[in-house]
Amino acid sequence: MSVLLLRFAGPMQAWGDSSRFNHRATRREPTKSGVFGLLAAAQGRRRSDPLEDLLDLRFGVRTDQVGRVITDFQTEIDWRTGKSKALTYRDYLADARFLVVIEGNRTFLESLEAAVKSPAYPLFLGRRSCPPSGNITLGIHEQTLDKALVNHEWLAATWYRKKQPARVQLAISRDQLPGEQADEFIRDVPVNFEQRHRQHNLRGVVHRFTPLFENPDGRQTRDHNPFELIGGA
Repeated sequence: MSVLLLRFAGPMQAWGDSSRFNHRATRREPTKSGVFGLLAAAQGRRRSDPLEDLLDLRFGVRTDQVGRVITDFQTEIDWRTGKSKALTYRDYLADARFLVVIEGNRTFLESLEAAVKSPAYPLFLGRRSCPPSGNITLGIHEQTLDKALVNHEWLAATWYRKKQPARVQLAISRDQLPGEQADEFIRDVPVNFEQRHRQHNLRGVVHRFTPLFENPDGRQTRDHNPFELIGGA
């Protein structure tokens, strides 16, 4: 089985799955609709184009650098009338990094990788105000989605590693397998991206953690021995 690995990093990201009104929230990890929207934009698809070939792909995300949620208070004026529109609050993830894994047919994955490297439309991480930093694609590998999520090298920045323990576990969110119990259901499977008739179906999601990663840059902690304070062994 083949997997396409993507690196999502940038000053800000935003991955909404349900909010449409004054408060636009973000999830803590990329959504399937957000990632597949990026791939569709890279390929030059229109919002009304079918998505069935993308929906056949298996999807998973690993959180390599936990972002912090920040809220932007926004005002807006209708240019046609000069009147103020409703005030909005928009949440973003700052300084987050993710490993995104797409599993499927190698030939199709190669076409997606080529599109990401030379996209038809500008790519962004959830919202247009969130451009990616650095290269997105990490290549195509011959392994399963589950193994890629567990085995691929840690993508966190050095400054972030220095703040973490000497051994770390990374959070994983992936598609539910047939017969597997889901930990959460998210409405993020895109039916179409048309702005007036945008539709999404539910997806079963499984949450797991990786085995421990060694972190040579991390904080070194001593084994705690309370008897040292009183001169004991």
